[in-house]
Amino acid sequence: MISEALPASVDLSTVDIWFQDETRVGQQGDITRVWAPTGSRPRAIRQQQFKHAYIFGAVCPSRDQAVGLVLPCANMAAMKLHLEEISKNVPEGHHALLIVDGAGWHQEYLNLDNVTLLKLPPYSPELNPVEQIWQWLKQKWLSNRVYDSYEHIVDASCDAWNKMVAIPGIINSICSRDWVSLNRVRT
Repeated sequence: MISEALPASVDLSTVDIWFQDETRVGQQGDITRVWAPTGSRPRAIRQQQFKHAYIFGAVCPSRDQAVGLVLPCANMAAMKLHLEEISKNVPEGHHALLIVDGAGWHQEYLNLDNVTLLKLPPYSPELNPVEQIWQWLKQKWLSNRVYDSYEHIVDASCDAWNKMVAIPGIINSICSRDWVSLNRVRT
């Protein structure tokens, strides 16, 4: 299946597996667990406004590498920008096999020489480790917050993403999976 998705000219030894997804961050954000004294009931604020932004993220666990953009909407134009950014970050001489879900805007294909899209089966978010990145970011920095404006949401999203990628080994730690290996395809 993988070798069929790749262009015939791509050598499997040069292929890196990447995972891509996006998440919404905004005023109607997530409420997560918090530390509190036993027997107490801590209060958490949940905003009722509707401003939000999207974090588009792609990770390569084997290289401990991530590429992210914070954008105002999730559509084909945003996906095009993200694909171009991923392409710029694929090491010279390598090819990215980008695993994506079935969202409508993931159909955008730019004919990039070093990126090939491979769509996950429907209703299988557990196969995309980027889902754990979103959970981790929200638990650490993006939940239980009040956002005053769209700019505040963008700043918080960028800050959280940049803090995460600055931690050595974090992408590999969160997103590595034993079943993700091209060695099995070669036999």
